[in-house]
Amino acid sequence: MRVCGVEIKGKEAVICLLSSNNGLFEIADCRVRSLVLQDPDTSEGLRAFQVTMAKLAEDYRIDKIVIKERMKKGKFAGGAEGFKMEAAIQLIENVEVSLISTSRSKELLKAKPLPIAFSDTELKAFQEIAFITAYVALVEINGNGRVQ
Repeated sequence: MRVCGVEIKGKEAVICLLSSNNGLFEIADCRVRSLVLQDPDTSEGLRAFQVTMAKLAEDYRIDKIVIKERMKKGKFAGGAEGFKMEAAIQLIENVEVSLISTSRSKELLKAKPLPIAFSDTELKAFQEIAFITAYVALVEINGNGRVQ
């Protein structure tokens, strides 16, 4: 199974592709590390972002896109552009899309910690949250993250 972990920051969707086969994890090479929403105020801009993300999912045979959930209220709430991006991703056809909360992510990491230090992954530092999001999604999918 191949998962695309997504962290939305401002008008940028940082991504990491991770696959799992018989308990082994593999970080997939990808032509981009992030996608930017160029024009968040028009439907054409949102469609262009959605088409780009859908094409990425098709090209890399992504089975599931998992987005790190952002707060809707409070000091650390996400911005309007980010929620537009989230909706555009969620409406992509032929790809399962879900959100994962920070608390659930921490729960899964506690049950099954990362098997490798992030610094050893050769990913860019800004991709760490997307990587962790993809990893915990695979742990949850594979049923290895049972929490008592």
